[in-house]
Amino acid sequence: MKRFAAPVRSPAMTPHRAPGLLTPRRRVLAATGLCGLLLASCTIPLPNIPGLPRGGPTAPGPRVSDAPPAAPLQVGSNFIVKAVEKVGPAVVRIDTVKRVINPLGGLFGGGPSIQQQQGQGSGFITRSDGVILTNAHVVEGANEVSVTLPDGRSFNGKVLGADPLTDIAVVRVVAQKLPVAPLGDSSQVRPGEWAIAIGNPLGLDNTVTAGIISAIQRTNAIGEGQRVPYIQTDAAVNPGNSGGPLINDRGQVIGVNTAIRQAPGAGLSFAIPINLGKQIAAQILEKGRASHPYIGVRLQALTPRLAREINATSSECRLPEIDGVVVVEVLKDSPAAKAGLKPCDLIETVGGKAVKNPSEVQVAVDQGKVGQPLSISIKRGNSSRSISLEPAELRSSE
Repeated sequence: MKRFAAPVRSPAMTPHRAPGLLTPRRRVLAATGLCGLLLASCTIPLPNIPGLPRGGPTAPGPRVSDAPPAAPLQVGSNFIVKAVEKVGPAVVRIDTVKRVINPLGGLFGGGPSIQQQQGQGSGFITRSDGVILTNAHVVEGANEVSVTLPDGRSFNGKVLGADPLTDIAVVRVVAQKLPVAPLGDSSQVRPGEWAIAIGNPLGLDNTVTAGIISAIQRTNAIGEGQRVPYIQTDAAVNPGNSGGPLINDRGQVIGVNTAIRQAPGAGLSFAIPINLGKQIAAQILEKGRASHPYIGVRLQALTPRLAREINATSSECRLPEIDGVVVVEVLKDSPAAKAGLKPCDLIETVGGKAVKNPSEVQVAVDQGKVGQPLSISIKRGNSSRSISLEPAELRSSE
């Protein structure tokens, strides 16, 4: 799995990915530091179950976009051209400079004590007064941010906030009457529709590629424990496309390009749904940071084979031989502990939505609100029950 902000000195950006919402905050911080280009799905160890083998709508808030309602474009031989003409002027190049300490600086020809790392990505303007959406990993750790429009104008940018868990960031430039990209409704996206990517891949400005929506709701696209139901597309994207828009055939932004998975002779790209991007951006504009609910459990994907192994080696857990999600640990004093969740419980629905794997639980919980009741239906032994808990705020100290 690759993120694709394009550094000038390094062939690949060092991305991060969010941990499970169900781990302490220190694990969140550790997870966001992951920098590998390839990510595989992970298996959570299950120490607390005896015998177990190791192994939406946008929330109200500050105005994110002031683009006028988009009129449908007539699909025809030139619909891609028309869509790009509609959005392209608002797609920007983001250049960053990060200063890092060289531990060998000044010693034995080790170079300067402070070195500069340059990077490049994409973004798009959503408000004519200079609000820009991009990826968090594009601006992560940047000391300087420069924003260049397709018409050649360049501005100094300020990072208003970034959310590593969803990889959304908001940058602001001091300007007025800038072109804006119309935002669509990602909840209406369906597989088979056109998908058009605009950005600055490999340092080549204003590049357009097209494909189709291959899949939606890819909660496990970048490993387990994600908070993003990614849009999958086969539109070609490369380093430097990070933060650029994925648009539909009507010239509306439906996603924020963020990651790629490559294989011999093929490649897949993934975008953050714009509805989630708007929600996170609104929170950043209002509070300077994003809010994420936390309930305090660790989960494992259950399979019939795993259930048979557990049942054969443990008398404390009797699990049905099905595919599902099992609780393996409940953190002390967490919202889940206060509500009565226990190891060996099977989670069937969260907030009224059926869940089949830990990532779907992650996304469903993240769509709830801190301090507001969230219903969870579970199966414990042979009986089913519903519990209500109030998610807490996921904080840096947790």
